[in-house]
Amino acid sequence: MRLVIQRVREAAVQIAGRESGRIGVGLVVLIGCEPTDTAADIEWLVSKLISLKLFDNEAGEMDRSVMDAGGGILLVSQFTLFASTRKGTRPSWHRAAKPDHARPLYELFRQQLGLALGHPVATGEFGADMQVSLVNDGPVTLLIDSKSRE
Repeated sequence: MRLVIQRVREAAVQIAGRESGRIGVGLVVLIGCEPTDTAADIEWLVSKLISLKLFDNEAGEMDRSVMDAGGGILLVSQFTLFASTRKGTRPSWHRAAKPDHARPLYELFRQQLGLALGHPVATGEFGADMQVSLVNDGPVTLLIDSKSRE
């Protein structure tokens, strides 16, 4: 499972002209699943995500987690995180989990993340064509992969 995490001042996702989710200060988290992902990947990623020190303290040092900062999380499914561009110029999606495997993992991740945060997570819609807007803060952008544990 892969996450792209962006620290934001605000973010929103729209689907067919309807706002699906919105946050103020917090994190936009793009999530991609592969066929070998399990609940153990979710457990590790949720724990890591809510503990990452990505927000500034009073001295201007990144020393606060999203929970410490009282921030929100906007979670967006994105199978393209497992694109393969080895051959030619057209990406291949063979490394991404099929929807019947990825959707339950996405939902479990959303539920577990909300429980860990103590409040619901704003979301897009699994498999939908979404328009995500955000104001990246810093910019701060990280990539975390549950298989490499980094």
